[in-house]
Amino acid sequence: MKQIHFYAVIIGTEILNGRRQDKHFSFLKAALAERGYTLFASFTIKDDPQLIEQTYRLILADPHSVMFSFGGIGSTPDDLTRAISAKVFTAKKLSRHQQFERDIIERFGDEAYPHRIFMSDLPVGSDLLTNPVNNMSGYYLQERFFFVPGFPEMAHAMIREALERFYPKNKMLHRLTLYAQTSENTLIDLMKKLPDSVELSSLPMIKNSVPTVEISLAGYDREEVKKWFSGFSDFLDSHNIKYTLRS
Repeated sequence: MKQIHFYAVIIGTEILNGRRQDKHFSFLKAALAERGYTLFASFTIKDDPQLIEQTYRLILADPHSVMFSFGGIGSTPDDLTRAISAKVFTAKKLSRHQQFERDIIERFGDEAYPHRIFMSDLPVGSDLLTNPVNNMSGYYLQERFFFVPGFPEMAHAMIREALERFYPKNKMLHRLTLYAQTSENTLIDLMKKLPDSVELSSLPMIKNSVPTVEISLAGYDREEVKKWFSGFSDFLDSHNIKYTLRS
């Protein structure tokens, strides 16, 4: 399986100022996990042209990137995604997508004009993602950059379509976790021995006034994860350090 870095870009000033609660991050994280993938990065940003462009360019610079961008593809003045995505990902102006234009006219008739029709102005080379709610499509470029509405009922169905079409199920990630009554410092030498194929998460905390660390190891090879995890549990046992396993 080729290396893939999945990015989420959640655009919406209303999320940052608390007027609306984000539902996209948790959905995408779970949808990817169902297929054996994880998020590489997630950005929640305001409706600011410069910030959106900078975020897109950062992701475009990663040759392994796959992006899901939520919001900003409508026809109101604060819907900036279509024009900025054209600038960043195609270096061309928007172009009328004929099928989407027909869909808008079919649904809205005369009310497609003067504003709604502009939703069919998309980056050159765009293909459509199905909107099961009202047939007002999302779109994608190069089978790796996906743009969907901010409405979860519409966006999440489009994301599932994209994943099912272009990203077959990967090996499932195996994770083992323990909570040890000690500081991170005690286990750093063990952490340094882990191979790159085993993902480490070390989270210090205080539980009942006792220094505690959560150690979580993950990887696609179950036996490899178990082997390295046993190294931590054996060390804790040999030093009489109490720990509990996370079920």
